[in-house]
Amino acid sequence: MKNVVILSTSLRRNSNSHALALSFAAGAENAGNQVEIISLIGKKIAYCQGCFACQKTGHCVIKDDAVEIEEKVEKADVVVWASPIYYYEMSGQMKVLIDRLNPLFPKDYRFRDVYFLASAAEDEPDVPARAIEGTKGWVDCFEKATFRGAVFCGGVNNAGEIQGNEKLKEAYEMGRKV
Repeated sequence: MKNVVILSTSLRRNSNSHALALSFAAGAENAGNQVEIISLIGKKIAYCQGCFACQKTGHCVIKDDAVEIEEKVEKADVVVWASPIYYYEMSGQMKVLIDRLNPLFPKDYRFRDVYFLASAAEDEPDVPARAIEGTKGWVDCFEKATFRGAVFCGGVNNAGEIQGNEKLKEAYEMGRKV
């Protein structure tokens, strides 16, 4: 059994990227894993100050919701990012959280596998490329971790529009294989 933490970064309720997160979670749970979805809706997460105190202390000087999230990510075996694609890139909330997870860098984090789930109004195959590369850039900073894959669902704009889309099944199957 693996401990799977899914970071759902959309601030829109009933978002399409969150639906992908729910499908991934269902697959992972059905395979016998422990799963927690952390939605950023209602969370207070400040910008990184770039002070690098966390590199010396292992803790961020900012005390907000990112501290608890960082603790859960540190103990996860699998980390899954779910984000809407805005202007061909990950959401701003996802990037802010990536920066705030900097205290993990010097720690003995547990996660080895990282996945990325995304949705966008645009449906061209290259739409998620920058967001995937940004996620891989974060993974590259953690030498024990590996980027394991991504699911992208384009052509969905309105909240909940993804329902019935085949990409939900793809996310489920990816979760089932963690």
